[in-house]
Amino acid sequence: MRRPLMAFLNVWTGRPVPSLRLSLFLACALTFGFYTASYMRIPVVPLYAKSLGADTATVGWINSIFFLTAGCLSLPVGLLSDRWGRKRVALGGVFVVSLTCFALTWAGTPAHLMAIYFFFGVGLSAYGPTMMSYVADISPVTHVGRSYGWYTTSLYVGMSVGPAIGAWIAERFGFQDVFVASGVLTAGLLLVLAVFLPTPPAAASNAQKPGLALMVPRVLRSRPLWGCWLVTLGLCFGLGMFVTFIPLHARQTAIPVASIGLIFMVQGISNALFRIPFGHWSDRTRDRRRLVALGSLGTAGAMLGFGGAHLLWHFLLWAGLLGAGLALAFTSIGALIAVVADPRSRGLAMGGYNTSIYMGIMAASAAMGIVITHKGYFFAFFGAAVFTGLCLLLFGFFMKSAR
Repeated sequence: MRRPLMAFLNVWTGRPVPSLRLSLFLACALTFGFYTASYMRIPVVPLYAKSLGADTATVGWINSIFFLTAGCLSLPVGLLSDRWGRKRVALGGVFVVSLTCFALTWAGTPAHLMAIYFFFGVGLSAYGPTMMSYVADISPVTHVGRSYGWYTTSLYVGMSVGPAIGAWIAERFGFQDVFVASGVLTAGLLLVLAVFLPTPPAAASNAQKPGLALMVPRVLRSRPLWGCWLVTLGLCFGLGMFVTFIPLHARQTAIPVASIGLIFMVQGISNALFRIPFGHWSDRTRDRRRLVALGSLGTAGAMLGFGGAHLLWHFLLWAGLLGAGLALAFTSIGALIAVVADPRSRGLAMGGYNTSIYMGIMAASAAMGIVITHKGYFFAFFGAAVFTGLCLLLFGFFMKSAR
């Protein structure tokens, strides 16, 4: 009875708790709630923008502003989490996202939505890298892979569940109720994060932090970190191809709309289910670089398969391979970054990782539509596979000296 009571009091007063399970559970629960609430708006805002008079191009710009903002700010905001503390920056991110949810209820023009989505990107960039750094802070080296397996599973499930909940609320009650529900849920997470989430050991210690003039160049000169960032860019380029162009490619081959949803569901289930076992595998392997290479090759193979797919089972097969490849690669990349980065600059390193994610998805969406228009889907997906392979080669080159 005494130990649980002391653990609860430690959490309440903000003192570090020597319990990985408790800290990881709270981080995963918060992340699941945050991404569920945030992604409730994802399928609704484009329809809401249309009701406000936005054309298709404007809807695309609204989403692009969000990805661009999150991508550009993840690196500097990760640096702030190293300087100001993980909980403080994460709280700021959740607070900003909560405000944007309520602000959507007041939006009257597409320009308002663009401004709100800019701040949505700001809030998400403050939360994502910070909580990834938090998980690394609380995890011993022997458990980093499985910790990221659980963490990224909660994140990915939240991103999958949120849109479904948002669409259901919009159909039953209307757009405004989706935004209010999202805002209330996000605001409720503020209390949980501020009061119950234990302070990470690295942030709680009084260790001397290096100055910015020393820390930033040291991180930017780290060859292993650049390797991790570049292979992440290549993987997310493939993910961007899947998210953006598979619906169009499948429709061109006469796949029904309902079956296109099944393709996305298979990828999502595969991605989520494999992360936890692959996280344990990452902790047991002698060299995580091999798992990153295997996952990247699986992703590139899925891109090649999508390029030649013309039947539903083809798309389902390659969607399952893509989900498994991404799950294997990303759990090991997160663990590698946590290991090779200085704990005092881990937020900056994770910020670069998140920047690579958003920029990879954006690059595929922006560039490959032109390729598809002139050369077709096969050539575009083949190009995505080649790009992923090139990023993997750069990863191997930069990680050559890393232990």
